[in-house]
Amino acid sequence: MKKETTSEMEDELRPEYDLTELLKGGVRGKDVARYRAGANVVVLAPDVAKAFPTEEAVNEALRLVMRMAQIPLLSPGSERQSTQAPPQD
Repeated sequence: MKKETTSEMEDELRPEYDLTELLKGGVRGKDVARYRAGANVVVLAPDVAKAFPTEEAVNEALRLVMRMAQIPLLSPGSERQSTQAPPQD
């Protein structure tokens, strides 16, 4: 016994939903430029999201980490080398 197939797609949308209203105002491809530019999406753990509640807070913290990673680490007993030029007379 074969299952009967229909040529039209079965509509599972409830009758109270009007597709003409649901699709009204939609803009096709409105985010395509942003995605092509390379949008990165990262899901934060709940505790991290509490500490950094906005996009700006996350970016500022990550920029600080990047700057800190560029500072040379000193071993115990070594002297800090100055990156400033000596004063000129």
